[in-house]
Amino acid sequence: MKLTCAGTKKSPTYYVQKSVRIGNKTTTKTVERLGSIEEIKARCGDADPIEWAKEYTKKLTLAEKESKQGILLKYSASQLIDKNVRRSCNAGYLFLQDIYYSLGIDKICDKIAEKYKFEYDLNDILSMLVYSRIITPCSKRASLLDAQDFLEQPKCKLHQIYRALEVIAKENDFFQSELYKNSQSVVERKKEVLYYDCTNYYFEIEEEDDFRKYGVSKEHRPNPIVQMGLFMDADGIPLSFSLFNGNENEQPSMSPLEQKILKDFGTSDFIVCTDAGLSSTANRKFNSIQGRGFVTTQSIKKLKGFLQDFCLDEDGWHLPGDKDTYKLSELDEDADFDKTFYKDRWINEDGLEQHLIVTYSIKYRNYQRLIRERQIERAKKYVESPADLNRKKANDPKRFVEQDHCTSDGEVAAKTITSLNQNQIDEESKYDGLYAVCTNLDYNVSDIIKINQKRWEIEECFRILKTEFKARPIYLSRKDRITAHFTTCFTALIIYRILEKKMDNQYTCEELINTIRSMDMMIASGEGYIPTYTRTDITDDLHAAFGFRTDYQIISQKNMRKILNQTKKKQK
Repeated sequence: MKLTCAGTKKSPTYYVQKSVRIGNKTTTKTVERLGSIEEIKARCGDADPIEWAKEYTKKLTLAEKESKQGILLKYSASQLIDKNVRRSCNAGYLFLQDIYYSLGIDKICDKIAEKYKFEYDLNDILSMLVYSRIITPCSKRASLLDAQDFLEQPKCKLHQIYRALEVIAKENDFFQSELYKNSQSVVERKKEVLYYDCTNYYFEIEEEDDFRKYGVSKEHRPNPIVQMGLFMDADGIPLSFSLFNGNENEQPSMSPLEQKILKDFGTSDFIVCTDAGLSSTANRKFNSIQGRGFVTTQSIKKLKGFLQDFCLDEDGWHLPGDKDTYKLSELDEDADFDKTFYKDRWINEDGLEQHLIVTYSIKYRNYQRLIRERQIERAKKYVESPADLNRKKANDPKRFVEQDHCTSDGEVAAKTITSLNQNQIDEESKYDGLYAVCTNLDYNVSDIIKINQKRWEIEECFRILKTEFKARPIYLSRKDRITAHFTTCFTALIIYRILEKKMDNQYTCEELINTIRSMDMMIASGEGYIPTYTRTDITDDLHAAFGFRTDYQIISQKNMRKILNQTKKKQK
């Protein structure tokens, strides 16, 4: 700090000032106005006013260096704030940035940039789109505007973002394979078991085109859709994805993406776990060669009669690790509530040897009964006031309603008789508590059950994409830009899943993301950054996991630069 003088020789005014850095520029900031000679004399008494002012400046300098005195910020109730100067920023994205750079995504962008002659910074654009997808998910235009609130503002323009989307789409396969390779140095990729599932995303348009087609929407939307197939590893971290037309059958989508994994990802021996909708015979046979295996959900209702009888037979059930045999009707409702019983046998279906494993759980049985009871209550309302019962879907309560057009004597009824279909209810109740899988693996039954039980995590991936990241609705029309949009969503999902893992999976998705979104800071111009968020156990654990802190009462500009450099550390 130094003592400066302004004004005229006859009427000088003295200030304590210091040099500060704002961005990449250095400027002078007034720490305190000491005033005129008369004002200084009023403070120093009989001492020489200039010597007192110099000594006072030295004391302020020493106090700041020794951190014995907090930074004093002065505000005026009568002075307007500066126009077009931002006063706050979000620092929560720094945790995402740390993972982004540890994955070497900046280097992937550099490799892609070497193939093209464009002037924009691809890494600047992609990182902004990825962080925004988690912090403030919205359109590309809105993302660029919202990203101005980040601690570091992106330098790109909107038209450059759209140009970049075209490049990202062209390099989508290369990007996915490089990202997977880099991720192996950040987290352990448990690729012995891979999980595959499909979902779809609607577009708010009326007319379909070559890519966005009318199909069966998972959300029952009457709009054209695009479908996504996703592979995930055993830790719930996405591995690869593909997009295909909305009107295509999802079963054939698995093997092409799997072949890409075999070719580009350097892995070949793995088990693929899927649900019943993707467990076609072709897919099972494809994963019965070259060291691969499959575990897939099996619909008991679609098995041959003698196999259904085997599944429904009350006798011959076991507990893992127990040699005793159990009968379902003799189970104790309380003591056996959380236990999972099983029976198994090998079958030969469509020329393929498969291990059929059927499980039974009282807890699962009660859950299915609860769902059906709720549906029956809804079905009763249709009986009391018949509605349109023509369109009955698989899990629609209308399936429990029947209409007769004749009396018990066979005469034509004067009016339609609507009632509950008790035969349908009884038929479905036979399967309560039962769950079956098929596999070509000669593994311990408990190991197969454990593999299949983790399938819920891929549904969780889709839920995060659609709910937290708002991957839809999509305000893009070109296929390449739509592909690039999902590449950024896919990348954001990988980063988030790694974040979860670094936090030991102890917080929910909503808790983690809401915390990061709320981590705003006030900009004390020339001084540093003041947290305005609430310090919690989650913020403490975030800082502990990443090795830096943004929750001091004020973070100096120098320390913030160190944090920024740390989060951008290059992958070795």
